[in-house]
Amino acid sequence: MLKLGVLVSGGGTNLQAIIDAIEAGDLNAKITVVLSDNPEAYGLKRASAHGIPTEVVTRDGYPTKKTYDTRAVELLRSHGVEYVVLAGFMRIISKVFLAAFPMRIINIHPSLLPSFPGLDVQQAAIEHGVRFSGCTVHFVDEGIDSGPIIIQAVVPVLDGDTEDLLSARILKEEHRIYPQAIQFISEGRVRVHGRRVHIKGPGASESDHIVNPPITLTEG
Repeated sequence: MLKLGVLVSGGGTNLQAIIDAIEAGDLNAKITVVLSDNPEAYGLKRASAHGIPTEVVTRDGYPTKKTYDTRAVELLRSHGVEYVVLAGFMRIISKVFLAAFPMRIINIHPSLLPSFPGLDVQQAAIEHGVRFSGCTVHFVDEGIDSGPIIIQAVVPVLDGDTEDLLSARILKEEHRIYPQAIQFISEGRVRVHGRRVHIKGPGASESDHIVNPPITLTEG
């Protein structure tokens, strides 16, 4: 069983999706600790409600990012964490984390990477006029939302979409694909070759496509 450490800074809805998948028997993993940099994070309450240990490491008392991350890594290791799952953790992961958990840190981002990394991405997608957005689960590397991609979900951008409307539809997909990505790892199906992540088992076919707006022309 895969032992997870989940890092949160806020509400923790993706944490809840992972907890729900574990409790439903759909995800063969165990969250051994939820760690936050924010003592008021609602994600900590979600963890406590399910009997999951929590740790809080605030920025106070740690003069450098290195000393902060070193302490966080020590706590994760003390709970036997094998994979680190970022679920709205609002701190950039440093080399300290990457060295401690090489290719064992994953993150979810609310866009179809490599498009729109960083913050405020739903509004950026609307302003750019893209027809599709979505979300991406990826391994974490030294860049910003730049690691190898594990799984993505596509969401159409609709006429009249606002940032809030698009964000809500994307969030539903996040809750579906994040537990699935972890399950792929738990089953030993994930192999990384350069930037390409290979998942053993059935994949997409040439017929799996969507178009926005729909094509109305008939073939012939």
